[in-house]
Amino acid sequence: MRIAFLVSTFPAISETFILNQVTGLIERGHDVHILANEQGETPEVHADVVNYRLLKETIYSRTPKNPGERLLRAIPLAFSAFGKRRLLILRSLNVLKYGWKAASLRHLYDTVAFSKDGHYDIIHCHFGYNGLRGVHLREIGGLNGKIVTSFHGVDVNVRAVLRANASYGELICKGDFFTANSDFMLGRISSLGVAKERAAKLPAGVSVTRFPSVERRVQADDKVVMLTVARLVEVKGVEYAIRAVARLIPRFPKIEYNIVGDGPLRAELQNLVAVLGATDHIYFLGAQTADQIRLLYAQAHIFVLSSIVAKDGAEEAQGVVLLEAQATGLPVVATAVGGIPESVLDGKSAFLVPQRDVDVLADRIGYLIEHPEIWPGMGRAGRAHVEANYDIEKLNDRLVAIYEQVLSS
Repeated sequence: MRIAFLVSTFPAISETFILNQVTGLIERGHDVHILANEQGETPEVHADVVNYRLLKETIYSRTPKNPGERLLRAIPLAFSAFGKRRLLILRSLNVLKYGWKAASLRHLYDTVAFSKDGHYDIIHCHFGYNGLRGVHLREIGGLNGKIVTSFHGVDVNVRAVLRANASYGELICKGDFFTANSDFMLGRISSLGVAKERAAKLPAGVSVTRFPSVERRVQADDKVVMLTVARLVEVKGVEYAIRAVARLIPRFPKIEYNIVGDGPLRAELQNLVAVLGATDHIYFLGAQTADQIRLLYAQAHIFVLSSIVAKDGAEEAQGVVLLEAQATGLPVVATAVGGIPESVLDGKSAFLVPQRDVDVLADRIGYLIEHPEIWPGMGRAGRAHVEANYDIEKLNDRLVAIYEQVLSS
């Protein structure tokens, strides 16, 4: 099959699930291309971007963010392509039909970039807003192929995103098939009008071979290392994990809490750690490469993800880091929001707690610190759960089957 992945940014450090699908399809012999607006982090962040030479298979539309620059660059861009693709360009500028997406010239940039070789069997759009983008580009004639749209969370849970995309009514009507990464998300897109026969659950998976399991044990005088891997944004609720760990320091002076990730709340969270007097125990490690994160998983004893439902409606749809942590044998403490309860085994591989409840969060983390003898059993349960339900090899086979089903319908 000839497959295009329509995304906003590539490569993106927080979207390894897309990279895993791309490389898995290539290994299965499919011709895969990536259509993106802009280039994200340096390719070295994900070794597979280099190993599979994916930037050679990526086309960027590079729509300028500044409106003035966007207009100035659009004029020569449109004229250079006008001879052979005048109808496509005129359609991309149809403001009456496409509203601000045409008026902002985003469709023009996409059409010029992607229409040079826009014939595919499958156009796989990640996030609902890119699904709507794909439907428009196919209608314009810039792309051809069956459109599969994968919803991931922010595209459905954040109220402002839903409003900006008119709750995806046009996408649901014109798209060919839809996937969601959890039953929680299936329910969300069903409430928008996606029929059951046109949707399937397809979780984001992990490569279990890349996350080897390590049995966690600790000696009496050893420090206990806790780990969170998350963007530093409201929905991840890192504030509550910081407060919980700070409460535990007087009882357990040899604990260490490492926070991997970056984001707009970093300065605020660092200030909170200082106010709580925990700077000798809580460390911000910033963004890390995939290889560095795997090493940090292996060195940790307990994984914490204290996600919340944010003010804008954002909610954890699945929690891929929970799968990675469990694959390595880490016992988990997480909050029972969104799709998180599906990603862990409460009472077996993880303890689930209410969101924003620092008392209960601290209690469960403290219990794990006091009872290291239960870590290996929790680790084995988590590893088995991931192998059975989230192995990327099995999920990529399922993805191919979905494509074949769409093409045959």
